[in-house]
Amino acid sequence: MTELDFRKPSAPDARDAVRALRPSQIREVANAGFGVENVLPFWFGESDRVTPQFIRDAASAALADGATFYTHNLGIAPLRAALASYVSALHGATSAGHVAVTSAGVNALMLAAQLVVGAGDRVVAVTPLWPNLVEIPKILGAHVDTVALDYGTQGWTLDLDRLLAALTPDTKLLMINSPNNPTGWVMTREQQRSVLEHCRRHGIWIVADEVYERLYYGDDAGSTRAAPSFLDLAARDERVICVNSFSKAWLMTGWRLGWIVAPAALMDDLGKLVEYNTSCAPSFVQQAGVAAVEQGGRFTQQLVADLKASRDHLVQALSAMPGVDVKAPAGAMYLFFSLPGAAKSLDLCKALVREAGLGLAPGSAFGPEGEGFVRWCYACDTARLDAGVERLQRYLGECGAR
Repeated sequence: MTELDFRKPSAPDARDAVRALRPSQIREVANAGFGVENVLPFWFGESDRVTPQFIRDAASAALADGATFYTHNLGIAPLRAALASYVSALHGATSAGHVAVTSAGVNALMLAAQLVVGAGDRVVAVTPLWPNLVEIPKILGAHVDTVALDYGTQGWTLDLDRLLAALTPDTKLLMINSPNNPTGWVMTREQQRSVLEHCRRHGIWIVADEVYERLYYGDDAGSTRAAPSFLDLAARDERVICVNSFSKAWLMTGWRLGWIVAPAALMDDLGKLVEYNTSCAPSFVQQAGVAAVEQGGRFTQQLVADLKASRDHLVQALSAMPGVDVKAPAGAMYLFFSLPGAAKSLDLCKALVREAGLGLAPGSAFGPEGEGFVRWCYACDTARLDAGVERLQRYLGECGAR
């Protein structure tokens, strides 16, 4: 035997690209809340209300009917047809051949990236941003550059010229989320048109995360029913992939159901990726999705009205607190605001959990551009928001007295 035969094997490690992924700081804060009694959690992006009864009933009926088998990789025909009609009503003619059902919106983002991004490709993302969009391309070996939103008297805004300058001919993909998590920023139609024309010239793919499109409070919200979308401008067979989810508009976070609108030419290859990732979304969950799409219009309309009221209530309460800088965003369900101590937002949020029983998400969880801010999900009733404001006010008062 040689000396090499006695060498101790190295420790088992994941590959470098995976080990380099940043962990969720939101989870880190939530973990700090374990064992702390009576914490008010506003850190995750979901409502405190359960999924509507009519959706739950549809799932129960589907289970009772035996909808427990595999389905087509791209989704059951009734759901793809329902989604095509839904998207067509919001954004113009869309066929079922351009729609694929996925196991959640985050799965849709991963599939979209796998379709068009490979090792060494350059990706651009607009930040601050939910970390999944920045980290997913890195799993595939891509390099991600970021363009930061600006914060000022008008809230969060985009420097369009800076974004266009970053979208160089060697860019493979633009990842953009509007309405944005965490800031609530909404890209204007004019900005989308400029970006789309620029990406067309250079052959750059756009993956648009539009899961918050129905949670829109802009001046034209009543007439459009949705935030501006790339689907309003792009032909269905160009380099635009739009990702959506059932989680926000129909309160189906735990159901893990989403969809993709993409060029028909991608669908065969997308089906392969679905097969090798999840095979398909559960059949009875897809049946519940049909009910959400076909029967959920009035529910979503009321949900948006409730969220807007909660947003306005929380903005008013926080604005009255010394040292807090907050602006009412045009979309999503979060306030992303600055306050004393947020220069180290992770430390601040852990302290808020331990000392005030208040759970907020640190701005640094959304990239270095988010440092100095915290995120508060306001998808709950105003009494719960008031309790949270009271705890924050008491904490800041005690800190000021130290």
